[in-house]
Amino acid sequence: MKQFDFYTRENTDADTGALLDSVHQKYGFIPNLFAYMAEAPVTIEAYLALNELIAKSSFTPAQQQVALLAASVENDCEFCIAAHRATGKMSNSNQQTLDALYNNADINDASDSALTSYVRKVVKQRGLMSDEDIQSFIDAGFSKQQMLEVVLIVSIKTLSNYINHITQPEPNEELLAMI
Repeated sequence: MKQFDFYTRENTDADTGALLDSVHQKYGFIPNLFAYMAEAPVTIEAYLALNELIAKSSFTPAQQQVALLAASVENDCEFCIAAHRATGKMSNSNQQTLDALYNNADINDASDSALTSYVRKVVKQRGLMSDEDIQSFIDAGFSKQQMLEVVLIVSIKTLSNYINHITQPEPNEELLAMI
C-alpha cells in the first residue's frame, strides 16, 4: 500500500509547484519519481543539483548514463533502470551496453565494461574498494578524478533509487516509449 501522495503542479504549494515546473521544463514531462519526491521538496532540489554536477563531470554524457544505469541495476531500481535506458539511448550510449546491463549479460565494449564493473562494485562494496579494483579502473584508462566522480553518480542513484524503493512509482509512459 502506497502511503505517499502523488503531487502535481495543481495540488502543491507555489514553491514546490515551481520545482515541478522546472522538472517539466527539463524533461518535457514530470517523471513520476518527482511527483512522489515532492513530498520533501528539498529532495528534488538535491537531485537537480547533483544532476547538474554530474553533467560537469569528466565523463561523456553517454558514459554518465551507462554509470547511472549500472548503479540503478545494482540497486534493483525498476524506475531508474527504465529512465536510464531511455536517457542512455538519447545520449548515444552504446546500445549493446544498455541492453547487456538490463539483461545482466556481458558488455562487449571494454571501456563500458570497466566503468560498469567499477560502479557496481562501488555500490555493492559501499565504497570499500580493493587496490586491485582501483588499479583495474586506472588500467582501463580512467582517472582518479573519475573514481571520485563515480561516487557522485552513486550518490544521486542512492537518493533516487532509495526514494523509488520507498514510494514505488510506475515508470511513465513517456519513459517507456523512449526505450
